[in-house]
Amino acid sequence: MTQTEAIKNLLEAVAAGYVSPVKALEKLKHFTFEPVKDFAKIDHHRQLRTGFPEVIWGSGKTPTQIAQIMKAMADKSPIVMATRIEPEVYEQLQLKVNNLTYYPLARICALIPTTSLIKHSGRISILTAGTADLPVAEEAAVTAELCGFKVKRLWDVGVAGIHRLLSHKEIIYEADVLIVVAGMEGALPSVVAGMADCPVIGVPTSVGYGTSFAGVAPLLTMLNSCAAGIGVVNIDNGFGAAILAGQILRTAERIRN
Repeated sequence: MTQTEAIKNLLEAVAAGYVSPVKALEKLKHFTFEPVKDFAKIDHHRQLRTGFPEVIWGSGKTPTQIAQIMKAMADKSPIVMATRIEPEVYEQLQLKVNNLTYYPLARICALIPTTSLIKHSGRISILTAGTADLPVAEEAAVTAELCGFKVKRLWDVGVAGIHRLLSHKEIIYEADVLIVVAGMEGALPSVVAGMADCPVIGVPTSVGYGTSFAGVAPLLTMLNSCAAGIGVVNIDNGFGAAILAGQILRTAERIRN
């Protein structure tokens, strides 16, 4: 039985009164996946189950594999995106996938719907300590925008020149969730969390000299912050920070409604 046939049978059972809508929704949340050749299994129902569709991790996959996965997702996902796509990989992908948009700094490829992307209330503000943190920050920003959230960017406001941050205090005060991206010693999230009345997500980056240990030093700084209200994701994980921020805002929407 194909996935389409199974869904049709389930809907007919609901229409006939054999299965309640609540039971059907639970079944759909954990429905089957779609194989792509012998190298991937697409979780089409992740959007229904978690609120966000499956996203393709591009690193380590061939352009052909990525293209085939994107095509399989195109008709069944509200947004199709692949992360960690290097420029040379994109050059090959655009020959295989039509209407592909590339965000070079974020290293994200996406098939974007024609309708408005903004569909959630609340604002995610994203700050970086330095310009070198921008690739990770843009990964977070583009991911959040593609998932339907409003994003405000504020770059290069690290603690070495704290007046730069203090001159933009309104961005901190107006945010509903803050993502703060920093390498080196990773102090910026602690400073921001001491000023903010919303959740702060710290993102350590691998930017820094030798004793930053490719992001371990800022990671430990953020984990050991004395400022309350900070959550920390893994090193260079801008994507994960955006999804966490989105879940916070979606939960707030659900509570209000």
